[in-house]
Amino acid sequence: MDGITLNDLAHQTDATLHGDGSVVITGVGSLTGAGEGEISFLISKKHRNELAETAASAVIISADDLEICPTNALVSDNPHLTYAKIANLLFPFPAYQGGVHSTAIVDESADIDPSAWIGPGAIIGRAVKIGVDCYIGPGCVIEPGCIMGDGCRLVARVTLCRGTRLGQRVQIHPGAVLGSDGFGYAKDNTQWVKVPQLGIVEVGDDVEIGANVAIDRGALGNTIIGDRVKLDNLIHMAHNVEIGDDTAIAGCVGFAGSTKVGKQCTMGGMCSISGHLEIGDNVHFTGRSMVTRSHKKPGVYSGGLPTMPNRDWLRAIAHLKRFDTLVRRVDELETRLKDNSEQK
Repeated sequence: MDGITLNDLAHQTDATLHGDGSVVITGVGSLTGAGEGEISFLISKKHRNELAETAASAVIISADDLEICPTNALVSDNPHLTYAKIANLLFPFPAYQGGVHSTAIVDESADIDPSAWIGPGAIIGRAVKIGVDCYIGPGCVIEPGCIMGDGCRLVARVTLCRGTRLGQRVQIHPGAVLGSDGFGYAKDNTQWVKVPQLGIVEVGDDVEIGANVAIDRGALGNTIIGDRVKLDNLIHMAHNVEIGDDTAIAGCVGFAGSTKVGKQCTMGGMCSISGHLEIGDNVHFTGRSMVTRSHKKPGVYSGGLPTMPNRDWLRAIAHLKRFDTLVRRVDELETRLKDNSEQK
């Protein structure tokens, strides 16, 4: 690639340039690994010693670190965000022309904008609507009645089950499935009878969905993903879950059905979220939290025990099994103390 000058990068990211603005940046790298023509960044004070020795042509830093920077600098109030913007400028999604690959299968009733690309082996069903500048990668399956807004990108092997609706600029990574049937069954003596799943999945604008995510359709109403939501890999959402705008969820989180999550929440990896809960705005769960009740107030919540030596763990579990007995004994002792106090 031809690269971008530091002057242009500073202008496009609202950073303040210190040094030679004519330097051309063609790539990115770590503080210890970057070389000529590459830019790096510093966001943690524990890496300040690496900054002093970097061979990068430029570094994105805060004003506090400028005095020890040995090279050109872009000073920013949020170096990590500035780096993200620069990396996107240097490495945009590859350009493509609209059209349909010869091996794709497209129903004649589908409404596809001419600027969209339908890749090898993709299958586009009846009455599907695909907007401007969409990219449908190899092996994707778009079932009947799905709607995709402008600028969406399905990387590869993504499945949109019937009726799924995507907003604009939605990015979905390989293996994700949106709109599969939820886990709905009624008991008939010893047997299970399937409950038809009649809702759909609705996804807002500027959402990113990771690899092998599974989002079930609603049982009656819809499963809803708000605007700008970010979902890591291997997340499961059961039917009728609702996720508020700007919420970010890390890998391997599982949701039971009908839970509603507010705006600007975060969930660490492997959290387990029970069903029919209400999670308010700005609620944050640390990794591996087991969420079994609603949390409507903003804050940081944790659950689950951290790792410990096995012998300590076995001892803790043994104590936990005796917890009810201990509580009863404490209650009895408190009652006796109260009685003795009243008798005196």
